[in-house]
Amino acid sequence: MSTTTKLDLASPAPAKASPAKSRRGLRGSSTFNFWLFCGPFLVGLLIFIYVPIGWSIWLSFFDARFTVTPDKFIGFDNYSYMLTNDDFVGSLGTFTVFAAFIVPTTWAVSLGLALLVNRLRFMRAFFRSVFFLPTACSYVAAALIWKMSIFNGVRFGLANTVLAWFGIDNIAWLITPDPPWYWLVIVTARLWLQSGFYMILFLAALQNIPGELYEAAAIDGAKPGWQTFRYITLPQLRATSTAVILLLLIAAYQAFDEFYNLLSKTTWGRPPLVELYYTALGENQDYGAGSAGAVILTVLICVVTLFQGKIMGFGRGEESK
Repeated sequence: MSTTTKLDLASPAPAKASPAKSRRGLRGSSTFNFWLFCGPFLVGLLIFIYVPIGWSIWLSFFDARFTVTPDKFIGFDNYSYMLTNDDFVGSLGTFTVFAAFIVPTTWAVSLGLALLVNRLRFMRAFFRSVFFLPTACSYVAAALIWKMSIFNGVRFGLANTVLAWFGIDNIAWLITPDPPWYWLVIVTARLWLQSGFYMILFLAALQNIPGELYEAAAIDGAKPGWQTFRYITLPQLRATSTAVILLLLIAAYQAFDEFYNLLSKTTWGRPPLVELYYTALGENQDYGAGSAGAVILTVLICVVTLFQGKIMGFGRGEESK
């Protein structure tokens, strides 16, 4: 027997690989992982969102004054009362007009900022951060800045100081409803607060537009500027524009912080949520009527949102557009 053969016989046989043990825990069942990460969120959603919504709908059918556990069922009386309440109905009408103004204005400002930032060749990240920074500001803090510093009714306010340079007398921006200068204060504050967020959405959509479309348009003789914006950029932003408009509509009807802090306890210029706040938490503490008003407002937001989505083709496939 040769030396090679002896060495082969002496060497132990290779050990068989043991089958891999199944791992459990974080890398195990996908169902377990789903409930581990999404369970706390779903529990919070159920406790803080769906239960209050259901409780509010239930309260709207009861005489719930100074109590959230009533026992006197009154049917649709709370809905009838809110629909005939001049203050609440007036707030709905006023803010329908407000939404019709603030939504297209914010859309145009956000899109304009996105187009400007997208064309920059340097410091794009800086300007993007500068325009987005107001989004992180509290609505309460912004309202106080607008009220105490910029649109203060005395001559020391920034707006009145600028007007004094041109010989214009001081304006009481937030004191009188005639003329309604308070709308200028509220609209500028809201534009400053939310335009940056929607600018980011438009900017992301602009960066996803294929450059080949613009090259093909240039070959076909399209002039850069309005023609390319109208026939290429704007159609490519259809989905983003629809989402932005829907979000703006919902946000307009849910306005609360800036109105409550700018107009304090005035009886004019109240949005629906502020009116419901005073109905449910005012002197009478009528939780039933406040809940009925909240349901009416929710239905109105859903109807307006669905109608707007129907007009702009939200949810339809590309082939059906």
